[in-house]
Amino acid sequence: MITISLCMIVKNEADVLRRCLVSIADLMDEIIIVDTGSTDRTKEIASEFTDRIYDYVWQDDFAAARNFAFSKASMEYIYSADADEVVDYFNHKRFAGLKQALLPEIEIVQMHYVTPPAFNTTANYRKEYRPKLYKRLRQFVWEDAVHETVRLEPVVYDSEIEIQHLPRNLHSGRDFQLFRRIFEKEGRLSAKLHAMFVKELFVSGREEDFLTVAELFEAVLRQPDASFDMKREAICALCHIHRVSGNADRLFSLAFKLMPDALCAELCCEIGSYFQAREDYQEAIQWFELAAHGAEAVIDVRRGGTVPLAALKVCYCKLAQQMQDGGDLDEEAVRFYLEQSERYGQEAEDWTIPES
Repeated sequence: MITISLCMIVKNEADVLRRCLVSIADLMDEIIIVDTGSTDRTKEIASEFTDRIYDYVWQDDFAAARNFAFSKASMEYIYSADADEVVDYFNHKRFAGLKQALLPEIEIVQMHYVTPPAFNTTANYRKEYRPKLYKRLRQFVWEDAVHETVRLEPVVYDSEIEIQHLPRNLHSGRDFQLFRRIFEKEGRLSAKLHAMFVKELFVSGREEDFLTVAELFEAVLRQPDASFDMKREAICALCHIHRVSGNADRLFSLAFKLMPDALCAELCCEIGSYFQAREDYQEAIQWFELAAHGAEAVIDVRRGGTVPLAALKVCYCKLAQQMQDGGDLDEEAVRFYLEQSERYGQEAEDWTIPES
């Protein structure tokens, strides 16, 4: 049976910390809590489960805080958890079985991370694999009988354990500040952070959140070593910014850069929304149809599902109203538009984020 150190970084988690620790404490051989500045009862609650509580001066760097927590671990494996996570009874049994039977060569165990859709700001699936359990000390191993090399890739096991992520609120505002600070300090974001930032903006950002970071995305387009994916993400974000700020020329100038081969659902939704705002519902419908049934969503899966479907419901309803208000007596056309509106409304209501 392996031994496990639980490592957590916390700040003002009094509302959820006990729930988390009660669900996993008996699986752990030591519990390490790193507090980054709590002003509530977080440390008092943590002390019910461990005396290994450390104060850490927050540096706007989650990785640095987690590295500090990991440095205090002494068991064979480290389990990294957030205070708003819960392991239910069924998955607790799975975790206990894993602890009993895990093979020593396994260096990382991935677990399903399950977040309710309302709080899912960075994933395009209801659940996704995340590395959660790490071997504390890694042993390098030579491979191949001839032309031997040291294995660099870790041995990863994909478990069936599900971790319930049950946050109290969105963390987007905090994340946006950190993204901006990284850009101000370093002049760029890594490809990974850029993708996460754009996704979080599209899922939970407000219009002002987009408008304050236009220069960040313009900088990506000027960046000679930026990948195609980064530039497409930046163009989608900038198209949204220019649409809401009323700069149609710049919106379409950027949009044409992705047509036709790199057209995506996000861009189709922006163009559809542009025509919808101009009450050109026939043109808007063409773009929303393409978003829902033709183009692929590359940033936010909702832009290929519930967003254009809901917009189609509105556009068809508006077409019917226009005909009725204009005295058009084509009852068959009106009935068709209303039926389409009802159909797309039901599709939008039935649409769910993919399972995995």
